[in-house]
Amino acid sequence: MAENSAPRIFSGIAPSGIPTLGNYLGALRNWVQLQEGHECIYCIVDQHAITNWQDPTELRDKTRIMAAVLLACGIDPERNILFHQSAVPAHARLAWIFNCVARVGWLNRMTQFKDKAGKDREAASTGLYVYPNLMAADIHAYHATLVPVGDDQRQHLELANDIAEKFNHDYGVKFFPRIEALIPAATARIMSLRDATKKMSKSDPSDQSRINLNDDADSIALKIRRAKTDPLPLPETLAELKDRPEAVNLLGIYAAITGRTPAEALAEFAGAGFGAFKERLAEALVAQLSPISAKAQRLLDDPGYIDATLQSGARRAAAIAGPIVSEAERIVGFLPA
Repeated sequence: MAENSAPRIFSGIAPSGIPTLGNYLGALRNWVQLQEGHECIYCIVDQHAITNWQDPTELRDKTRIMAAVLLACGIDPERNILFHQSAVPAHARLAWIFNCVARVGWLNRMTQFKDKAGKDREAASTGLYVYPNLMAADIHAYHATLVPVGDDQRQHLELANDIAEKFNHDYGVKFFPRIEALIPAATARIMSLRDATKKMSKSDPSDQSRINLNDDADSIALKIRRAKTDPLPLPETLAELKDRPEAVNLLGIYAAITGRTPAEALAEFAGAGFGAFKERLAEALVAQLSPISAKAQRLLDDPGYIDATLQSGARRAAAIAGPIVSEAERIVGFLPA
């Protein structure tokens, strides 16, 4: 990669299945927009994925699927870097150093581990427990200073800064820079189409609960027609949507996909029934998502291209991370390899 004075962004996404509309509106669309004016390093975090057991064949397939969707959404692998985490050993090398810098008490306070481990924490993998240290290494291996982050990862980002600060203090250096969170403009929280009290999730047993980024136009339209609603028409004010979660969810999706505010979207349909509204919502979703689905499928038909793109990105990523992590190892006191 040519020398670039633009701020460096790092962000990662797990290859855990077909991304949904919620992933697109909450993160992936923002990743595409951030390519303007930034040096972006985007990583498919397959090492994070195996903190819970994965079928090896499925993991490889899911990694390619995620790469195809990212490329289809508009990630440019020439202008920026797209790669899979396991292809750059610097991540694991720095993660071990950070395992030795981070304190057990810090990890014990991580709420996401408690949520993911559930009641039987003794059966959780140690990888899941130290997951935040690897996340810190992912970012600091590139001296990235900006990280797009959602609310569920804020605590991990704070930990990444704590680890960097302790490393710098312990070794008397100013080596790892402070990370700043990039908070995207407020968007609707995208909920299940079948139960608007639950987040839209690619792990939901019901495929009708979500819009997948590989859904074709007919599937999108059918899912929106079947989406749960209430019998009342859309009101004139947002305040009147209180205690109507399905209406709030669909209105929020329409506002987000069309670039309107919820109030503007509501003004367009005030007094209308859900039949007409759902038709317009489906049209808007199809217009934006169908090209992504079609391009992703074309890419998946050529897995050799996907692999070559990720491998090229990994070489460029390693060229940045390798020297940084080698210097961290020198600071710690390791002999040169």
